[in-house]
Formats: sequence, C-alpha cells, structure tokens
Amino acid sequence: METLHIIGGGMAGSEAAWQAAEAGVPVVLHEMRPHVGTFAHRTGDFAEMVCSNSFRSDDHERNAVGLLHWEMRAAGGLIMQMAEHHRLPAGGALAVDRDAFSGAVTAALRAHPLISFSEEEVTELPSTGNWIVATGPLTSGSLAESIRAATGAESLAFFDAIAPIVYADTIDMDVAWRQSRYDKGETEEEQKAYINCPMNRAQYEAFIDALLAAEKTEFHEGETAGYFDGCLPIEVMAERGRETLRHGPMKPVGLTNTHKPEEKAYAVVQLRRDNALGTLYNIVGFQTKMKYGAQTTVFKMIPGLEEASFARLGGIHRNTFINSPTLLDTQMRMKSRPNIRFAGQITGVEGYVESASMGLLAGRMAAAEIKGETLPPPGIETAMGSLVNHITGGAEAKTFQPMNVNFGLFPPIDAKGGRRGRKDRYKAYTDRAKESFTQWLADHS
Repeated sequence: METLHIIGGGMAGSEAAWQAAEAGVPVVLHEMRPHVGTFAHRTGDFAEMVCSNSFRSDDHERNAVGLLHWEMRAAGGLIMQMAEHHRLPAGGALAVDRDAFSGAVTAALRAHPLISFSEEEVTELPSTGNWIVATGPLTSGSLAESIRAATGAESLAFFDAIAPIVYADTIDMDVAWRQSRYDKGETEEEQKAYINCPMNRAQYEAFIDALLAAEKTEFHEGETAGYFDGCLPIEVMAERGRETLRHGPMKPVGLTNTHKPEEKAYAVVQLRRDNALGTLYNIVGFQTKMKYGAQTTVFKMIPGLEEASFARLGGIHRNTFINSPTLLDTQMRMKSRPNIRFAGQITGVEGYVESASMGLLAGRMAAAEIKGETLPPPGIETAMGSLVNHITGGAEAKTFQPMNVNFGLFPPIDAKGGRRGRKDRYKAYTDRAKESFTQWLADHS
C-alpha cells in the first residue's frame, strides 16, 4: 500500500497521522524539531502547546467549540483522548497539563506500528506521492517560499501573541483569590480553577497608562500587524480604548473577592492553572508584544503579582496561512497539485481544536484516497463540516481571514413557531450536528 507523508508534528499533523494509521495506511511523519527549532517551541515533542494550555469551552450542547470536541471524540481523535487524560480544573473549559499532554501524544504516535518518522527538514513541496502539509503558523522559510511559488500568490500573514506564565507560589494569595467566573463547574476544584487579582479604578488607570507607554517589539521590514481579533495583544486592545480591557479579559463580572466581599472590583486579572501540579498559571487573555523588561515592570503592577516570578514571558510571532478558498478543493487538496493536501492552521482555521479537526479530516480523506475510495466531508451543519466548507469555498476569498469555529458558519436553524432563545437555538444547532455527524461516521466507518 502507498505511504502517506505528513509534514509537521503539531496538532493537525499528529491527528492526521493517527487517523490515517488507524485506517490501515502506513504513515511517515516529518518533523524538523528539535534539530531545526523555532523561536516559539521548546521541545521536539509532537502537539506541543505553544500559546495557551486551553482547548476552550467543553460545553458540547450550547457551544460550537465544545461541539467540535464532541465530534473529535466520536471520531476517535487522538488529541481529544490525550487532552481528557491530562485535563486540569478550568471551570467549563478543557485545559490540560501541556507537557504531559504533548508527551502522551508523542508516545502514542511512536508506539503505533504503522507510523514512522523523519527528522529532516522538508524544504520544497514534493511533486510525487501523497502528502499532507500541516506545518502550522511557523512554516519554515524555505518551505513557505516553495508554497508561494506553487500557489502563484503571496501567503497572507498575521501575528499571534503568547501569554506569560507565572509561578503559582509567587502570587500573593492574601490579595488574590480562587474562583471560576459565576462559580462554573460541578466540583469545588472546578469552581476554584482560576486565581483572580482585583484592581480598583486608580490601579486600572495606572496599569493602562503603563501598558500604553511600554516599549513594544518592533516588526521586521515589510511586516504589518494584521492581528486576528481572537488573539489580540493586550496593548493593542488598550489602544482601542481605555475601557476595552475592562470589558474583555479584565472584566470583573461573576466574581466576588473573598477577602473583601463587600467591595466590587473595577477590573480583575484572571490566571488559569497551566500544569497538573498547579505550580504554573498563565495570565488569561494577556497575549503581548511588549519587550521582556517592560513586561515584568507592567505585570508586577497587578495586585497580587507584585513579587511574581515568570516561568515564561509573552512573545509574538508571525503566522502564515494560505488563501484556502482559492487554492483548495473540497477534499482539502491543492487544485493545481492534487497529490498535496493542506491541514491545520496554515489553511486559515484558528485554534488548537480547529487545527486538529482539520488534520483529522485530511488524514481520513488521504487514507480513503490511497485505498481507492473517496470520503466526502461531513455536512455543513456539523462543526467539522462548517469549518472545512469555510476554508474550501464558503469564505470570501478577497477578505479571507483565520476563523475559529462558531455557529455563524452553520446553516441557520429553521425558526418556525417563533424566535428561539439563544440557549435553545444553540442546543438545536448541536442536536442537529450530532445527528448528522453520527450518520456520517456510520456511512463512512
């Protein structure tokens, strides 16, 4: 049987390799790390989590991301299996111990009898064989240049920013307190999954002033800051208005300071547990392009973090993606070179789960093709189907931008009998999607 080659061992590449191998197709997974590193990765493990340690909402009844989790679990997704094994308390979110998670993904892939590995850097798009390109936002320069030459168009680019991580024992818990927003979660551990640092108005205003004045990372010549709105640096948000952060990642709603329950905070900074030991916490929503010295100065203005030590400071990196609606067919193949599929963040989906789900589909589609079959994508009413439809023609090519999964990508629900409430409407979306996805799996098992 012909071998499937996959370039990139991130979320999408790891999931694609697993799905194809589970379908009985031999796989070679090409990953240049650790021999050729990137400035964002720390290890040579597969599915390393570079930014947050969260897969976001796990609510599969009323949230599009949670629905995507459900679909990936139903399809035997490796990423979801390992996330479940290494999950951490995070209210209604699915957060994981990042090192244990990527270690487990790596171990599972290396133990699979149909998966072999190459650590050499792939510098050009191959002209023969079956390939999936899943190199993500940090595609190496030489391969990116080969992709540009093959597509005849400039790749698009925006910038992802990385949030800092704090050592838990350096947080002043006489000031901060543990609570998930609105006490979300079924257990006390879930309901206290976040550490909260309160600010009064004067402290918030001083923080905003310092944020705006801080020295920022400069862009290279020819680069422009076309940020994805779901991952804006906090200083960019602050530049949009002094109250923007207070209505975004620093919103105080749904939280009560256990030290001073009678005082309502003007703003609150939340930290989320980042590892199973509970020794590391990341500052939620605090992606930044401030220089390192400025970060330590500004972040230590946050009440409770005056003596904080940082395991990792924030960073910023270029994120390259192709104009998929013009370049890919419904099988995620390059129209001009159909032996090559693209999957993951390089296709213009945004987020760990979205990237992994596109790897899942690409792996299954490639395996089916190698076996002489054709696997149609899931229906557009499913989370996976809506995403693949978006990147392969559903989006407007002229204004194509990275997209998280959301109900806006789904066909509208028939609202006969009056307008549904939002919660009922979202439940109707997920019920319809689950029925459709279950049928798709049964038809193409």
